[in-house]
Amino acid sequence: MFTGIVTDLGTVREVQPIGGGHDLRLVIGTSPAFLAAPVPVALGASIACSGVCLTAVQLGGDWFAVDASAETLSKTTLGGWRAGTRVNLERSLRMGDELGGHLVAGHVDGTGEVLSATAENGSVRWRFRAPAALAPFIATKGSIAIDGVSLTVNEVDREVFGVNIIPHTATVTTFGTLQPGARVNLEIDMLARYVARQREFGA
Repeated sequence: MFTGIVTDLGTVREVQPIGGGHDLRLVIGTSPAFLAAPVPVALGASIACSGVCLTAVQLGGDWFAVDASAETLSKTTLGGWRAGTRVNLERSLRMGDELGGHLVAGHVDGTGEVLSATAENGSVRWRFRAPAALAPFIATKGSIAIDGVSLTVNEVDREVFGVNIIPHTATVTTFGTLQPGARVNLEIDMLARYVARQREFGA
């Protein structure tokens, strides 16, 4: 479980085909502080990588490696990652940690497309197109995780929705280099997911 508050920007160092070329091992460089505090990351720990919960299978002083299955590659942006790709990183939530964003599972529901980024007062309004199947779960003033970043939805028009990014968020996440046309990982608010499931059964 995560909060959608990114604590480090990592960089993909290596992309290694495994599993007969169907899966990938990703080596991601990060800061030693990210791996050390508040307790050292252990093998098998969960790390959110641009919103995707992955398991650390190898560790170094300033890097870790994760494996991504064909299923994960088909549902997320990870299949397009290359050496140099920037990655939002968050360690899993520990009991007693501050819940600064919203509860994020790290289970990506699908990918969206960046449509535009427009300056709006002191922030930037980013607009995205979500898959039609996810659009009903995105509501104005609801929460959404975009590439692992917890954000508030400020507008919705069918499959298109918008969020505002302040300069601090742009500096400490991949929003600082994101461009229109890019694909992003989307995770809808888990509360919306369960409400929809209840309505499906007439609860």
